[in-house]
Amino acid sequence: MSAPLRISLDAMGGDAGPAMVIGGANRSLTRHPLSQYMLFGDEKALVPELNKYPDLAKKSQIIHTDISVEMGEKPSQALRRGKRKSSMWMAIDAVKKGQADVCISAGNTGALMAMAKICLRTVANVDRPAIAALWPTVRRDSIVLDVGANVGANAEQLVDYAVMGSAMATALFSKERPRIGLLNVGVEEIKGLDDIKNAAHLIKTLDLPFDYHGFVEGDDLGQGLVDVIVTEGFSGNIALKTAEGTARQVGTYIKDAMTRTWITKIGSLIAAGGFQALKRKMDPRGMNGGVFLGLNGLVIKSHGGTDAKGFASAIDLGYDMASNKLVERLSQDIEKFHRSLSNEDQEQ
Repeated sequence: MSAPLRISLDAMGGDAGPAMVIGGANRSLTRHPLSQYMLFGDEKALVPELNKYPDLAKKSQIIHTDISVEMGEKPSQALRRGKRKSSMWMAIDAVKKGQADVCISAGNTGALMAMAKICLRTVANVDRPAIAALWPTVRRDSIVLDVGANVGANAEQLVDYAVMGSAMATALFSKERPRIGLLNVGVEEIKGLDDIKNAAHLIKTLDLPFDYHGFVEGDDLGQGLVDVIVTEGFSGNIALKTAEGTARQVGTYIKDAMTRTWITKIGSLIAAGGFQALKRKMDPRGMNGGVFLGLNGLVIKSHGGTDAKGFASAIDLGYDMASNKLVERLSQDIEKFHRSLSNEDQEQ
């Protein structure tokens, strides 16, 4: 039997706090009964919630701290000495100390990334970690990165993202050579910024652990043409927020259309099963969780406004990444890429 997976939770993070975090942990535990939890937060707030779930309580340890990071705090404020005793920092530090295999937080994104970079440090040769998100498509799920960790990226950093995204796709989708695409304003090789075109050249030149599809456009994001789509954080975050907003917009259109008249209401009852399937497919809670790639440890960022169902999805994602040794695979692939890059520079 495999060893239990140890999961560290920032129990004070997110809009709903401990109730959402502990409720999500209980949901995930039913799917992964070998999990063990470390809950970092105010014991007075955590104990009543944990007592609602006797099975989870048996698998959980509460580490008390009454310091938490507020959602509106700047990363610099969150990194002050007192915040080193916050639930967020302590949850990350548990991964650094080897007490936990993965950390999940629904707290302040900027603070979480800043703390994770300082506490865990980056993998050798990586200077800018990325946030990778799962993306539903008409064919299968894809991975998109970076969706907000950094603004801008040069060619070498974009290839770093491609290598890291490939490692995540291999761990998550069991694909030895994932298919990678670079997000661009067109599919023609002459289009796009120099950094994107130079990244494409590097990918074609070097021996990398994935298959290169080429450039993909914004309207390809939902088509499932590739396993991983690579972009820099500014455009990636805009794409993510646009997709989320469009999903809510389409949902509103459908609801309005199907309740407009008594005939459409009857039709909606007849098609209720299909609408439920569509609702499940478009529910962002099923895809909740951004993976911080490029760190010496696993950190998963949950959406701050999610509920227990959404937080459970983030825990499930962390479970899969830790179980499949994502950090080890990613580190090896990054080392190989930069060794190949160095060899090419010496030959030129």
